[in-house]
Amino acid sequence: MQSQNRIFDDLAKVAGGALSALGGLKQEIEALVRDRFERFMAEGNFVRREEFDAVAAMAAAARTEQEKLAARVAELEKILARKSGG
Repeated sequence: MQSQNRIFDDLAKVAGGALSALGGLKQEIEALVRDRFERFMAEGNFVRREEFDAVAAMAAAARTEQEKLAARVAELEKILARKSGG
């Protein structure tokens, strides 16, 4: 009976050690994956969301201004056509 308790105690210690080692391995793998991902993002041609949103806002403003100018040019062309034709 005593030997069985010792065997179970030893098995519990081995299992505890294995779980501890697996926990450390998990943390190391997570750190490696995080490092690889950060390196991939740094080497790639990626922009941050804030930068993308800022450029998108600038493009929308430029598009609005371009549409206003196009309408103004069309109106000026009509006026010029009336003056030169009549």
